[in-house]
Amino acid sequence: MSYSVGQVAAFAGVTVRTLHHYDGIGLLVPSGRSHAGHRRYGDADLDRLQQILFYRELGFPLDEVAALLDDPETDPRAHLRRQHELLTARIEQLQKMAAAVEHAMEAREMGIDLTPEERFEVFGDKDPEQYAEEAEARWGGTELYAESQRRAARYTKEDWQRMQAEVADWTGRYDALMAAGEPPTGERAMDMAEEHRQHITGWFYACSYELHRSLGEMYVADERFKAFYDSTRAGLAEHLKEAITANAARHTPA
Repeated sequence: MSYSVGQVAAFAGVTVRTLHHYDGIGLLVPSGRSHAGHRRYGDADLDRLQQILFYRELGFPLDEVAALLDDPETDPRAHLRRQHELLTARIEQLQKMAAAVEHAMEAREMGIDLTPEERFEVFGDKDPEQYAEEAEARWGGTELYAESQRRAARYTKEDWQRMQAEVADWTGRYDALMAAGEPPTGERAMDMAEEHRQHITGWFYACSYELHRSLGEMYVADERFKAFYDSTRAGLAEHLKEAITANAARHTPA
């Protein structure tokens, strides 16, 4: 039995664009084609996709995932054993984080109608309120912070899931851009920096080019933000900061 790209995207909770990207870089090439030339995925393809998504969830960049899965010395059972060990460690970490988030929710009355379990179902180990207290300390008195809080309080679980999907899609494409050797001052990198700015504006607050440039500096200066971006690809935080700076320059009068 084979499945269309749309069916596989629905099964796996990824976008069709992500599957096209995986095909384009040779990470997941569908084993069949329809008479019209459309991608068709078999059970072996679904098994490989499951392995890819496990490794991605565990923070492995795409090039390392490909190297692991294509290693002739490693059989599927070895992959499962490795992933089981990593997931067990992740579960222990998430249990501690879930307790901390529950206390924070009770204390701060955030207004987001999500249980701790649902919050981690949506965000994995990248909870959106992870830096909430520090954000309030830095920007709590500003209108931008107030606007961000007002918007976040209205979001449903489906909103958060849609936002996560957008972030995952953008991250995958930026990772591919860097893998292709695109410089941060190139058109594609600047366009993706602009998309990053518009995502912030669309979901949280009006992000000016000046503010976006400041955020880019923070992504490199603050080790936690740097680790967040570099978990996808080493050097991504610095690359993005330079792309943000270049994008701001081309939209700001000299």
